[in-house]
Amino acid sequence: METKELIHQLLINLGEDPEREGLLATPDRVARAWEHLTVGYRTTAEEILGNAIFHENHDEMIVVRDIELYSLCEHHMLPFIGKAHVAYIPDGKIIGLSKIPRIVDMFSHRLQVQERLTTQIADTLEQVIEPQGVAVVIEAVHLCVLMRGVEKQSSKMVTSSMRGVFKSDERTRAEFLRLVGPTTRGGLVI
Repeated sequence: METKELIHQLLINLGEDPEREGLLATPDRVARAWEHLTVGYRTTAEEILGNAIFHENHDEMIVVRDIELYSLCEHHMLPFIGKAHVAYIPDGKIIGLSKIPRIVDMFSHRLQVQERLTTQIADTLEQVIEPQGVAVVIEAVHLCVLMRGVEKQSSKMVTSSMRGVFKSDERTRAEFLRLVGPTTRGGLVI
């Protein structure tokens, strides 16, 4: 059964009339939306990276912070929204700057748990550029917590994955955490 047929039936199961004017195109719109929201299943790191790995004699920390992410909780299929902060210390290879947010997008456009998402980003960077270390921190708000169940509006989940020198050297880890520490945006601490 195609996705739009499933959505049509879901509308019926919810007690709606999928033939009324406002819902006529809904099954098709929802199917297209889900196609986009899960595009990460049809994308690979190799496609993203292409030839964007460069040999460079740089051994200082590289940080890309505040990478917006949108994903779907695999338990309730509701969104979680947040930011990823990613760092690495090269060991002879660097990666094109835009590739890190694209890697975040690839994994976040799948049904996920935040813990796995954090690890997948770190694993991929560790494998493709073999750095001295990788650090990933994700801060996210989960709509499954806000809209149902405990309904806690101010809760935020923070996960981290530290590899190499970020795990073994406390000063390196502290520098990264200081660089990606809380920032104020519109009165909210993110």
